[in-house]
Amino acid sequence: MSVMPFHLAIPVTSLVASKAFYGELLGCEQGRSSENWIDWNFFGHQLVTHLVAAMPSQPAPNKVDDKAVPVPHFGVVLKMKDWQNLAHRLQAAEVSFVIEPYVRFKGQPGEQATLFLLDPCGNALEFKAFNDIGQLFAG
Repeated sequence: MSVMPFHLAIPVTSLVASKAFYGELLGCEQGRSSENWIDWNFFGHQLVTHLVAAMPSQPAPNKVDDKAVPVPHFGVVLKMKDWQNLAHRLQAAEVSFVIEPYVRFKGQPGEQATLFLLDPCGNALEFKAFNDIGQLFAG
């Protein structure tokens, strides 16, 4: 399966904080930018952080696997080793997680490693991985 990169533009209230989070913490390469936005290579996808005066209000989370999953959220599916490395790097940086790294749906269809965190402006991100990528859309 060949998948083209997605493009996602998100609001942020600080480009300086975005540089620290996406560039330094997550290790995303910075692309084009202006005084109002920054393009990021977000794990092979195009993420744009756009400067706004205030963040929109967040809706209530959804309950999944007895956890409060933030809505909306975005993220990527990584290879398991890459997910483990990222989880360890975030833990070493003492990041505050919305949902700590764990294995969701253990022993069930769709079993996956997952973690949730917020960027400095409150955008929710999920990083996940599967031992069997064939379980990505398991019902």
